[in-house]
Amino acid sequence: MRRHLLAAGAALILATGLSAAQAQPASAPATAPAVKPMDAAERRDVVEKLAKTLDANFVFPEIGARYAAMLRANLASGAYDSLTDPDAFGAKVTADLQAVAPDGHLRLATQTAFQARRPSPADVPASARPVGAPGLEETAMIGDVAYLRFNQFTGDPETVRKARAFLLAHADAKAVIIDARPHRGGGLDEMDAILPLFYAKTTHLVRMDTRAGIEDEGPMADGPTLVRQNSAPTLVSHDHVVIPDTTETRLQTAPIYYLTSRRSASAAEHLALAFKRTHRATLVGETTRGAGHYGGLLDIGDRFAAFVPVGRSYDPDTNWGWEGKGVTPDVAVHTDQALDEALKLAKAKGAHPN
Repeated sequence: MRRHLLAAGAALILATGLSAAQAQPASAPATAPAVKPMDAAERRDVVEKLAKTLDANFVFPEIGARYAAMLRANLASGAYDSLTDPDAFGAKVTADLQAVAPDGHLRLATQTAFQARRPSPADVPASARPVGAPGLEETAMIGDVAYLRFNQFTGDPETVRKARAFLLAHADAKAVIIDARPHRGGGLDEMDAILPLFYAKTTHLVRMDTRAGIEDEGPMADGPTLVRQNSAPTLVSHDHVVIPDTTETRLQTAPIYYLTSRRSASAAEHLALAFKRTHRATLVGETTRGAGHYGGLLDIGDRFAAFVPVGRSYDPDTNWGWEGKGVTPDVAVHTDQALDEALKLAKAKGAHPN
């Protein structure tokens, strides 16, 4: 089972659910079918299943219990009795959850709503908008600077191969720019493929705490790049670790520049913090979105799903995580100026971009 980080737009794949990142937009029918109104039995079923799911799986057990208690109290008091429209019901339940404890990922909605691709808000600059299919949008040499632009870490084997192959083919580059301005999340596979080319020694990047019950289902298996750490009984902790490539070392001393925007989320932020706390790359652009909890979509009843955060990533030295705050850049510029600024910085280090 592939490992995925939670995000607004991407998720840890759970054994019982689909990744939001992988959900594909359904083809719109010529005539939209009539929406069946909710009845009391469906409302009760959805609320009870959601309460049970959050109590068992939410990353912070005490908050999961508070969510569950609130949902059951609202159901008993009749707070949802007047809601027959599924979208309105999902919005109300989500708002009630956020009022107990804000979380950038936690959401209840219909499965159809999760499958629909959300357009970028009108105020998002062009440089932070995805322009291609999910994954690696572009690779190019800008003079002697290797440039890669990701809008998601999909974990697709061909995408992983292509990213690593590009860097291997241009291992004599004088600098590397990784453009994560449109990056909305994903998994560890791309990172595990390219980071060994950048680090000269084994390095612990960030720590990931996953709710113990979820860990039992096996999506975050121990391995060379996920090293088990001591943790509380309710959690399973891993350090995400990079192990250097011993066959190609030239890029291990090359300057790296990582471009961010306020839309860079989840796995993009995981890599941002990894680069920042290990001082391996210079972050250029804007403070990231602040989506630090990872999770997955779980079916809740017949037509609803919930994105449930089951874990968090953070700096193990300080216990600092970026949920609700974002990762700040080393060089703060408007996202549209980030590439030009990174090229200037690379040139000052001896690169020769065109």
